[in-house]
Amino acid sequence: MTGRQDDSGRVRWAEELLGRLRPGGDDVRGVVDWLAGTLPATVALRDGTGRLLAGTPVECDAGPLRDLTAGRIASAAFEDAGRHLRLVRVERGGAEPAAVLAVARAAPFDRTAAGIVAHTAQALTLLLVARASAATGYRLERATSDLRLAILQLLMVEEIVSARRVAAGFWPGLLDTDTARVHVVETAPDRRDRLARECRDATRDRALVVRCPAMDGHVIVVAPRESTGDELRTLIRRHPGALLGGSVRQSLVRTATAYGQAVSALAVARIRPERAAGYAERTPPERLIDPAALRGWTARVLRPLDRLPHHTRAELLATTRLGLEFTAVNAAKILGISRNTVRARMDRVAALLDTDFADLTVRATTHLTLNAEAGFAAEGETGGPGGTCLTDLLTGPPLRAWAGDLLGRLEPDPRGLRRTLRTWIAAGGNAERTARTLGLHPQTVREHVRGAEPVLERQLLAGGGDLYEVVLAHLAVGDLGHAPLCGTNPDHPDAPVHG
Repeated sequence: MTGRQDDSGRVRWAEELLGRLRPGGDDVRGVVDWLAGTLPATVALRDGTGRLLAGTPVECDAGPLRDLTAGRIASAAFEDAGRHLRLVRVERGGAEPAAVLAVARAAPFDRTAAGIVAHTAQALTLLLVARASAATGYRLERATSDLRLAILQLLMVEEIVSARRVAAGFWPGLLDTDTARVHVVETAPDRRDRLARECRDATRDRALVVRCPAMDGHVIVVAPRESTGDELRTLIRRHPGALLGGSVRQSLVRTATAYGQAVSALAVARIRPERAAGYAERTPPERLIDPAALRGWTARVLRPLDRLPHHTRAELLATTRLGLEFTAVNAAKILGISRNTVRARMDRVAALLDTDFADLTVRATTHLTLNAEAGFAAEGETGGPGGTCLTDLLTGPPLRAWAGDLLGRLEPDPRGLRRTLRTWIAAGGNAERTARTLGLHPQTVREHVRGAEPVLERQLLAGGGDLYEVVLAHLAVGDLGHAPLCGTNPDHPDAPVHG
């Protein structure tokens, strides 16, 4: 009868201990507290230095603690002045030194109590090793995530050689290419980490997968292989609400441009049943301008930067390109620098060009110039006849036809979307000033601009490349005054010297 009672008690405490090891069960502190209440006893879990990890301090000699943590003994038992003490070595996993479980109580340790202590020590070992493994895994994941971001940031500022060197040590062959597409996957922020892992699995680490530092719901994928787009399309079908935008194939030097294209493509993806779109389905304005004239114009506009060291010039242009595409805060996150640095670099470029980036038409034409410059650099083409003026560039027949077709989509809407949009652009994208001009409420202005987005298949309120294309369309059809972007500030210390 007594044996059956002992067996029943053993089953009960064993079930309780196992319950604390199941997912969602107790942590180390909870198991130690459970042991103290079950025996009952005073229980302490200490590391090799004597630091209390859990429980209540238990006094014991330093000698046995050293022997246990060093591995010379696995357990020890003492009786002193009516106090019974048991010490058990507890492994912690990884490089962590062993801990010691100390249990003190007034009653002697019978077979059941000793068994409870021994099994609890084993349970604590499991918990501590699992925690150490999880911590190691987290640190490794964090380190590789930071490394992927560092490679992306190098690509964004055209440091291609450095990006390849960093990538080669961890993902050999990943950037052994001259061109790639950039894809952006969008999902809810709380689902982003899982989606990033699935992107890495789907691409089998043959693409650079980075959690966007600027947009909480975005995953950036730099894909040298053409098949990556199909792999990502298959993936987003399993994620309700996820979107995919992709760039055209670009030189690695134009990674920042490709990134902007992929973000722009998300606007189209939002209205597509398949929730995916590529920028290749649109013709960028620079492709509709006479190449020789555009090349000459670009060289003339950017000539004030030509006396700068090559790396400085590339850094300024890459930062300005991203700063025009996104906010200074988001550009800073993408590049891994401060927003003040972004603004300082853009201010320096604006001063050299003798212009003001606060003007929306200036931003749009500068964006056009920088995209064209990157394209010509990737193709190895520079210079050209420099006499063409901005008006001639933007009013050529192909660009005017494209602009008329694009803005003509707004005409059927009875709300007067085209008029609102034109006025909003002229007001620098300010809804309050637009509302005063048109006699509307600012919220109505925003609703009109937002209503134009699906019609034009472009994001407008978010700014960036989509908005600049629409600004260029207005310039091409003559609905806006031309931007004063062609000057050189002769008083700037970096300005070229003419003699």
